[in-house]
Amino acid sequence: MLELRRLRLLAEFARRGSIAATAAALGYTPSAVSQQLAALEREARVPLLDRTARSAELTDAGRRLAERAEEILGMVEAAEAELSAQADAPSGRIVVTAFPTAAVAFAPALARSLGEHPGLTFVLRQTAPGAGIRQVQSGEVDIALIDDWTGKVPDQAPAALEFFHLRRDPLVLVVPEAHPMSDPSRPVDLERLREEPWMAAPPGEPSRQAVERLLDTVGGARPVPWEFEGLHTILSLVARGIGITAVPALALAAGDRGVAVRRIPECTLAREVYAVTRTASVRRPSVAVTLRAIYAAARDVQPSPPD
Repeated sequence: MLELRRLRLLAEFARRGSIAATAAALGYTPSAVSQQLAALEREARVPLLDRTARSAELTDAGRRLAERAEEILGMVEAAEAELSAQADAPSGRIVVTAFPTAAVAFAPALARSLGEHPGLTFVLRQTAPGAGIRQVQSGEVDIALIDDWTGKVPDQAPAALEFFHLRRDPLVLVVPEAHPMSDPSRPVDLERLREEPWMAAPPGEPSRQAVERLLDTVGGARPVPWEFEGLHTILSLVARGIGITAVPALALAAGDRGVAVRRIPECTLAREVYAVTRTASVRRPSVAVTLRAIYAAARDVQPSPPD
């Protein structure tokens, strides 16, 4: 009999590609992962991994079993969800991961809404860009709040995941309150702002790429003189008059003071915000009630309104 816990390890190894990465994702030591996969090979009675001194990769039999493991794990989760659906009230632990601005914007409404379910333990974590889908797929978290600047993420994701669109988050201009462009009666002129000290996230970050694409529409700007991790850090510096920036509107949901927010004429740059969960877990009461709370939070949150 193949043990379910070891099948989960094999499926995770197939996704990660190495024993070290599998161990890091699941919180085990590499030696423990290696031992459990060796035990699974003994249960299966066929080699599942080709091992060398420095690496390991799946054999053909290992790949086939990893595919079956994904199916089996999905069926088990679906069965658990059906049983949970018969419960009178949602209970247990629900783990949600979110990109930083969504975590800050949605947390108050989520805490109020889910506080009505005393049997539910709610955990909200922040995650690095691009990690949410992987964490949901591996079972590390139940729901991920992700952003998509390309419009392609749902189409490229594994079929076992369910995407729920929450809102569109447009790019807006943010300047200090004392800046001439803070006057709502004054048209936003990106040409005149090209030589301003722009601040943005480090190169490669989606929000940085959006700023660069925005400035490319007016011939580009001089190199960004200030690079900072975290949009809230950048906004606090704008409030102190250090420079200007453009950020997704949701980043202003915390009500940053000392800044003026302006719509950018004819700008179509925006990200889509989604909640993602495993299809097999959608019917679990704890997941269903959390998704409803996330929908409500996304609907009700009000970023600082631009002119």
